[in-house]
Amino acid sequence: MDPENQTMVTEFYFSDFPQFEKGSLFFFIPLLFIYMFIIVGNFTIFFAVRLDVRLHNPMYNFISIFSFLEIWYTTVTIPKMLSNLVSEQKTISFVGCLLQMYFFHSLGVTEGLVLTVMAIDRYVAICNPLRYAVIMTPRLCIQLTSGSCIFGFLMLLPEIVWISTLPFCGPNQIHQLFCDFEPVLRLACTDTSMILVEDVIHAISILTSVSIITLSYLRIVTVILRIPSGESRQKAFSTCAAHITIFLLFFGSVTLMYLRFSVTFPPLLDKAIALMFAVLAPFFNPIVYSLRNKDMKEAIEKIFCSQKMFSVSGS
Repeated sequence: MDPENQTMVTEFYFSDFPQFEKGSLFFFIPLLFIYMFIIVGNFTIFFAVRLDVRLHNPMYNFISIFSFLEIWYTTVTIPKMLSNLVSEQKTISFVGCLLQMYFFHSLGVTEGLVLTVMAIDRYVAICNPLRYAVIMTPRLCIQLTSGSCIFGFLMLLPEIVWISTLPFCGPNQIHQLFCDFEPVLRLACTDTSMILVEDVIHAISILTSVSIITLSYLRIVTVILRIPSGESRQKAFSTCAAHITIFLLFFGSVTLMYLRFSVTFPPLLDKAIALMFAVLAPFFNPIVYSLRNKDMKEAIEKIFCSQKMFSVSGS
């Protein structure tokens, strides 16, 4: 196509959201409830860890950081989904789409790195308990957390900058629930074979994290099975159960979404995987960490009890 005759796309249209009169309210209400639960639940975990001195240790520190990231991770996409369900104009600007992709994936990569750090922390705690306090110092925890955030937000920057230079001159309909690399790149009016290199880089980073976490927990399970005391063994297993559950939810959906390369799924299944990845996995995070952890439950109860006492004294 002659560059002079190209009409550059300035906004994208989410074509797969139902119209309000066609029952979109049935999707809006549960999604709004899920989003509110994610925000309240993860904020509760974050403040419970910060306010309870018993939880001031590396494991709970990483849990609180992961919960804090989940809040912003879902805020990048879900409010726009809610807006698209009730608005007639289901559009997003070109810059807005780039920013949504950047923050969604940067926060996702950071979460994956934090999960990897959490697995290493549990590995040291269970497999090398006598040296745990010496190895997992507050300084190292800060370095690991900061490094995860810096790497997560720098890793995606070259890809977003590259996409921003591509010409978009044809159709502008995104067949997905939010802006993502593959649906957006399909709309570019140029050769996007370079994205294969980016796919390989993403695959390597995902598989590296999965390998480290898997090997850590295999070693942890081996050590736990050797513990002679049944009570100690049960306590060690319960400590890791929440981490393993979140790991399977997060990386299971990531694998289905981004490690399929040329494999294509039916559109409905594709959107179901996107929902699991962007909405359902964050939804289960506060449930898993609050229900399966005695110390966390006590810290959360203390927050609500103190609020109740404050409201009673105020009245």
